[in-house]
Amino acid sequence: MAERSLLTAASRWRLHRIVALYTLGVLGFLALMFWAEQQGLSRHWIGPIFLFFTVMVYAAIGVYLRTSDPEEYYVAGRRIPPFYNGMAAAADWVSAASFISLSGALYLQGFAGVPGQAGGLAYLLGWTGGFCLVAMLIAPHLRAMKLYTIPDFFQQRYGGRWPRVIAALAAVTCSFTYVVAQIYGVGLIASRLTGVQFEIGIMLGLGGVLLCSFLGGMRAITWTQVAQYVVILLAFLIPVSWLAYRQMGNPVAPLAYTAQLGQIAEMEQRLLDSPAEQEVVAAYRLRAEVLEDKLKDVPRVLAAERQQLSERIRDLRTRSGDIGAIMAASRELAAMPRDEATARALWTRQLQEMREREKPLGGIPLHSLPFAGNPDGSAEERQVYEDSRRNFLALMFCLMAGTAGLPHLLTRYYTAPSVSGARASVGWTLFFIGVLYMSAPALAVLVKFEVMNNLVGIRFDELPTWMAQWARVDASLLAVEDVNGDGVLQFGEIRMGADLIMLATPELGGMPYVVSGLVAAGGLAAALSTADGLLLTISNALVRDLYFRARRRRASPEQRVILSKFALLVVALSAAFVASRRSSDILPMVTASFSLAASAFVPAMVLGIFWRGTTRRGAVAGMLAGLGITVYYMVSHVPALQPVLPEALHARLWWGIQPISSGVFGVPAGLLVTWLVSCLDPRRRAAARSVPGRVA
Repeated sequence: MAERSLLTAASRWRLHRIVALYTLGVLGFLALMFWAEQQGLSRHWIGPIFLFFTVMVYAAIGVYLRTSDPEEYYVAGRRIPPFYNGMAAAADWVSAASFISLSGALYLQGFAGVPGQAGGLAYLLGWTGGFCLVAMLIAPHLRAMKLYTIPDFFQQRYGGRWPRVIAALAAVTCSFTYVVAQIYGVGLIASRLTGVQFEIGIMLGLGGVLLCSFLGGMRAITWTQVAQYVVILLAFLIPVSWLAYRQMGNPVAPLAYTAQLGQIAEMEQRLLDSPAEQEVVAAYRLRAEVLEDKLKDVPRVLAAERQQLSERIRDLRTRSGDIGAIMAASRELAAMPRDEATARALWTRQLQEMREREKPLGGIPLHSLPFAGNPDGSAEERQVYEDSRRNFLALMFCLMAGTAGLPHLLTRYYTAPSVSGARASVGWTLFFIGVLYMSAPALAVLVKFEVMNNLVGIRFDELPTWMAQWARVDASLLAVEDVNGDGVLQFGEIRMGADLIMLATPELGGMPYVVSGLVAAGGLAAALSTADGLLLTISNALVRDLYFRARRRRASPEQRVILSKFALLVVALSAAFVASRRSSDILPMVTASFSLAASAFVPAMVLGIFWRGTTRRGAVAGMLAGLGITVYYMVSHVPALQPVLPEALHARLWWGIQPISSGVFGVPAGLLVTWLVSCLDPRRRAAARSVPGRVA
């Protein structure tokens, strides 16, 4: 299909005016809400207003730009200016993981990370490096081929059925894992904004996703993402600038926050020497010892505890008649494990948690260490140090390679008007992402200073109300307990999830509640923007690349678009169901999708672009090998699957690398197998093709 005409200068200026007016409108809305809060508007109204306003704006864009034109639906007519394409790609990229969890990972893991988890700095370096790979190796070449989807590349480059089918299935797998994390973030934010249950919050946010992606495809998604980026930018920069100015008198957080690193190091040392903190450590150690004793004889302990609770309930009924106490004891009895296997699994998890909490500072490493462990310490500390370094490098590699292989991201550059426009789009994407990423480490440091300086030492009966509100949303996000019984909150008694840090920053920093609403709206925009692109990628892979190609069905382009829309609806509802199970945090799910994308796409794609000798058999074998090794390494380490997997499939950690970084094995395997099979392929000379879309 011939490319549409490029935008005229007048059209560009019209776009600039519209985006500028929209930005001023958002700022005006914030000013209005701030004024309303000062006039007495209840907090119970502020959250729903933010949710309703933002979702309705995105929905209005989706409705206004609805289309059934295939060129517009799949690639936005290939007319998106590089500046706005970069902004849309940045919004697509700044997912719930980046917005909600990245600063939280830096808060909990520091630069060093913890045993079994690389530090949050690996995410910043890996994702940024990945965009450099996209700019240099991938985007210009794919744009020159004038394709619609990533499986289109494998069809055009290698021919045949199986390269496209495998690419489509891989796109569905990694994108579905990614979108579940985004919808989980949607539910988390919507439930906090409105006070409804988590599952209902998922459905509320999902409506905004569907109105954008269902009706307008890539055209509507692009301009919705531009609008969402404005909200994301304001939501991230306002709180971090507020904290930086409050603590250091300088609102430019990336330049000022390093001064707080020295103070945090001093606070950490004081906490390590604090007798109250040592009492907390001792209390957790005692709990761990009790759990170890329980695990020595699970059937006897379980029966004894049940009998003790039953006798307590009978005693309460016959003596005191206290209905409240009876109900509490009954609930405790009902919550007890029903059998030995369940009890063993529960107590084992609790033991692991207690062992982690008994470490100094609640298991949180010193913030400024380069890696966990000590290269000059004991043999165990040296091993932890080496494992930490390997996991840091492995994670960074997976994130870099995964960025270069994510289908929904690469498809974004199909919308550029030209090859040079694709390159410029990547440059603008790096700029818009960098504005946020430079502030993420600063936010983690500033929040940790607030917690250590202003929250630790407060009496439990004086804790701010926002802590109880977040604890009700999800106990894994925030939990506090007076472990040592002194009535005063210690650092080791606070358990904060990574997904909480950014969302709770305004309340922690004493900002107006309007800022909390803005941050929640920014997190919602980040999750929705990424979910839009992912759902479109999945539906296109299922309908365009699998259903019609596999069955060679005849249908008009408009019919294919309609079927893609309904497939998108089914996928969205399926992802919402999986997200409602709360099976994992956002960041691990996102990281796993990067390993899958890197292993499945990058070897065959890069070799297919730059080596003419790559054959169809080589590409198929390499994709299957890379994806197979990655999936095996992930699945074999899932605790819930260990009892049902054969003993032969149980795996130990290879060189101490964690499962989320399994792409570090899948990518080399894919490259090696693709190269080897291509070299040995007897049809190599006859099947060799010129590489389509080569650009200078």
